[in-house]
Amino acid sequence: MLELELEPALALPPPRETVKNWPLIGDQIYQFWELASNNVGVALAKIAPLLKPVGSSLIQIAAGAGSGAIKFFIAIIIAGFLYSPAPSLVDAIRKFSRSLASRGEEFLQLAGATVRAVSRGVIGISALQAFFAGLGLMVAGIPGASLITSAVLILGIIQIGPSIVLIPLIIWSWMVMETTSALLFTAYMIPVSLLDNVLRPLVMGRGLQTPILVILIGVIGGTISFGITGLFLGPIILAVIWELLVAWIREHGSA
Repeated sequence: MLELELEPALALPPPRETVKNWPLIGDQIYQFWELASNNVGVALAKIAPLLKPVGSSLIQIAAGAGSGAIKFFIAIIIAGFLYSPAPSLVDAIRKFSRSLASRGEEFLQLAGATVRAVSRGVIGISALQAFFAGLGLMVAGIPGASLITSAVLILGIIQIGPSIVLIPLIIWSWMVMETTSALLFTAYMIPVSLLDNVLRPLVMGRGLQTPILVILIGVIGGTISFGITGLFLGPIILAVIWELLVAWIREHGSA
């Protein structure tokens, strides 16, 4: 009689003894890791009550990211249809702004400059960050590299940030890779995950007189309140309000 031995679908390598030397939580991690290497089901059942609230939060974040991505792609399609008649539309809006207020055209130019700055600082930097992340994933041979790269791009655009994906990936690399490979992967991925924090303020501040802090607050607040649409509406509204406040202070200061 032929007996078939079924291997478990998911198996973790046993932990190294050096894990015990990790400060504060080394012993707890070692015990749980050892339990998971022997029986993943028992380990998951042990932490299931703790993961339930985290799982519901992650589902809500994923749902928001999915709806934001759909809105973003719809906006790209609409922008494509508006690309050809854009000059005539801008002229019409400029003439209309002049009839509304003496500084209407100035605020219209401010709105346009803000949109360009946000596009470069948010979408451009997110694309650059996704490129470097995807390059590192491909070199390291990470499975599902294209899917993870897409997640990095989307999370960067909707202002959640790619760290929510890259940090667990870095932790996972220390479990399955050799020490040298995991160290190189970590040394590469940590700067990539922090790339937007360094480059985004520099890029968004170019060509604008409005303080970069006002633009960043508008980007974050607008995205939280209105999703992908607020990514542009938030900084435009705050930039106009800031310019009005500055003009009001100048007028009353000189009076």
